[in-house]
This record gives sequence, structure tokens and C-alpha cells, in this order.
Amino acid sequence: MSINRQELIGAEWKRGRVSGKRQITIPQKFFEQLQIKDEVEFSVQDNVIVIRPVREQAGNDQFADLILADLIKEGFAGEKLLAEFRKRQAALPKAVQRIIADSKQAALDHKKDQTEELFGDVMED
Repeated sequence: MSINRQELIGAEWKRGRVSGKRQITIPQKFFEQLQIKDEVEFSVQDNVIVIRPVREQAGNDQFADLILADLIKEGFAGEKLLAEFRKRQAALPKAVQRIIADSKQAALDHKKDQTEELFGDVMED
């Protein structure tokens, strides 16, 4: 990311204070506009500090390398690689939710199996 100084000239600016502990206050308008939750990331670009919210995305970033590796092994390249990567990455949150639901069900089923195994003889009474 490169900072376009022309865009900065026309940008809306607000002032904040820096405490003795180097803590800054983000103006409420910007805080709400960016939907900041618990964390922000900092970077320095062309002598400008860039602050952006940290977005947790159900593991999408963690699996990006794995998705790309699979696509390359499958022979995707160029624009087709990009299109298929976006498609699979977009499907990832649903897949993770499905895995969570399956895991919960497996845990419930396992408990039932264990209960029957441990107490089956006395459950009939």
C-alpha cells in the first residue's frame, strides 16, 4: 500500500491526544466508521502512520496458503487461479461452520455411546 498524498490533502482530519503512555484516542466518527472492535494494526507508509482494524475471519487468512497450494497443484494459473481462489475462500466460513456443527454432533453422539456403554445395564431399570 502506498500513500497517495493528493488523497490525504482532501481527506477529513480530526485531532487526537497522545498520553504519556503513548496511548492515542481514535475520534469516535472514525472508530464507528471503521467498525473497530478490540484491536488495530499499525504500519508506517511514506512517513504516515496507517491504522486499520484487525479483522478476524473464521480462519480465512490461516487457510489462504493451503487453498493456493491446492489450486496450484490442480493446475490453476493467472486469472483462473485468482477467480477460483476467491470462490473457495468465500466458501470457507460456511465450511468451518459445518465442521463446528459436525463436531458438536459427534461429541453428543460420543457421549450417548459412552453413556450406553457405561450404564446400559442399569438404564433399563
